[in-house]
Amino acid sequence: MSDPIRLLHFADVHIGMENYGRTDPATGLSSRVVDFLRRMDEMVEYARDHDADLVIFAGDAFKSRNPTPTFQREFAWRIQDLAALCPVLLLVGNHDLPTIEKRASSIEIYDTLAVPNTILGREYENRVVDTKRGPVLVGTAPYPVRNHLLRDVDVPHRSTIAEIDAILERHLDRVLQELADQAGEYDMPRVLTGHFSVSGAVWGSERSVMLGRDVTVMLSTLADPAWDYVALGHIHNHQCLTPGRADVPPVIYSGSLERIDFGEENDRKGFVWVELERGRARWDFIEVNCRPFVTLRVDVRRAGDPTQVVLEQIRRHDLRDAIVRVIITADPEADLLLNERAIFYALKDEGANHVAAIQRDVERPARLRLGTSPEGLMPDQLLENYLKTKDVSPARIALLLDHARQIFDMES
Repeated sequence: MSDPIRLLHFADVHIGMENYGRTDPATGLSSRVVDFLRRMDEMVEYARDHDADLVIFAGDAFKSRNPTPTFQREFAWRIQDLAALCPVLLLVGNHDLPTIEKRASSIEIYDTLAVPNTILGREYENRVVDTKRGPVLVGTAPYPVRNHLLRDVDVPHRSTIAEIDAILERHLDRVLQELADQAGEYDMPRVLTGHFSVSGAVWGSERSVMLGRDVTVMLSTLADPAWDYVALGHIHNHQCLTPGRADVPPVIYSGSLERIDFGEENDRKGFVWVELERGRARWDFIEVNCRPFVTLRVDVRRAGDPTQVVLEQIRRHDLRDAIVRVIITADPEADLLLNERAIFYALKDEGANHVAAIQRDVERPARLRLGTSPEGLMPDQLLENYLKTKDVSPARIALLLDHARQIFDMES
């Protein structure tokens, strides 16, 4: 019996994300771009150490559809390192597609130059990929572009957007089912890779970087025993959509390699390592050392020294190399006493890589509805209303009003 095929599955690298970064003097790149590249380097090292047979990149190499030559170079170096180990299949994702149809995708250069050991997945098709431990059938399902799908279907006149979406989704399901039917003719391990949204998947914060509207695929279409493993990209939150099921293949989003923003603060990031056989796939999620994002929430209302309260909270957390934001809930009095400069330097002293924000949410008491213009009220009435907005007890209000009236009488 031959050894299982060793497959590495990753996606959504998005090189070019530069938020919360600064220029890295060693490379001239944004420090955040360097973060993404280092995660790729970790993955390449893992593939080398574990003798990968096949790498599947499930789409979205860059943040932009028109990446800079520098970003293309950095990505290419790492793809070249992987291709020196084994075949690398590059699936076209939505961020890889050009804005104008006839133009090339951002990863098409690998096919144009016939870069050894690289395969471009830009069509819905099955292909046999030879690896050192045997052949693998790979079905490719690039990002479904609505305009392309509309050419292949009949849409009734005056159809609503929802009706058009349903027509396109049924058509895409048929295309994917045809790939599964064809795959059944091959006696070898079989993998489907796709870049799209699947019904039931849990989204992360990537909606903020999405381009275009999605055509959704039914999970039941992908969970077909014709496949041994389904390698997905497009959603940044790593997840298995078929947990605990032995009757269908693992349908898995590898997730992205690095955090994009605070919406992914608690997400694990990495890639998937698969031992693949016909009828069986054992997989593990390999977590990478991605940049920590940390949110500190501090309530300083009614604090005598609000800045000290924030500094104590900072000291309780491990902020080394983290991108940090501080959200401070304050009342107007505490807000006046906050020393934002001291807070910033305390964060840096604790090793924060970048201070994303020091946000002050000041609680403003609701204005009392007086019923008449304030100009029509006596000074003691105005004071009484003010004290009520500050939640002062009735007994203390009475005492303060007695003293205040003596002062008012002295002034009159």
